[in-house]
This record gives sequence, C-alpha cells and structure tokens, in this order.
Amino acid sequence: MNEKLIEKKLRDKVKSLGGIALKLYSAYHIGLPDRLVLMPGGKAAFAEIKTTGKKPTMLQEKAIAELQALGFKALVIDSQERLNKFLEELRNE
Repeated sequence: MNEKLIEKKLRDKVKSLGGIALKLYSAYHIGLPDRLVLMPGGKAAFAEIKTTGKKPTMLQEKAIAELQALGFKALVIDSQERLNKFLEELRNE
C-alpha cells in the first residue's frame, strides 16, 4: 500500500472517530513524524507514514524515540494492519 493511501485512510478514520490528524512540518526539527493525531479526551499520538516495506530514516527513528521517551505514542504505519492497530490503541487509551 502506498504512503498517500495510508495517510488518507488515517485522516478519514481519525475524523470519523471525532479527532484530527494534523500534518507536521518543522524547519528546525528534522525527522518529525508525518502526522500529529489529536483525539477527544486529550489523547495525542504521532504517526510516521511509510509505503509498505519502506523503513524510516535514521533521523525519523531518532525523532520517534525522543517522542516515545517523553511518553507519547509514536509509531510507524506502513500497512492496513498497522493502521488498525494504531487506531485500536488510541481508542483503548
């Protein structure tokens, strides 16, 4: 599955659950995940979207590890299965 399709499915599903999936960009912090997902109840998570089989860069892996060390959910989503798992974990928090 390609990155654009996964990203669209993420945005659509998050919206249907009452949340928003904001596109992230920073000129000062390279490697940030693609999306900041904000859900009702103050839940926040980060999603790095990749085409199936592609891996995050070293900078992306570092940024994800930093966010996880701060206590945030930050995951790589590269398939429908990983997307489903990400969304299920958000709902269950």
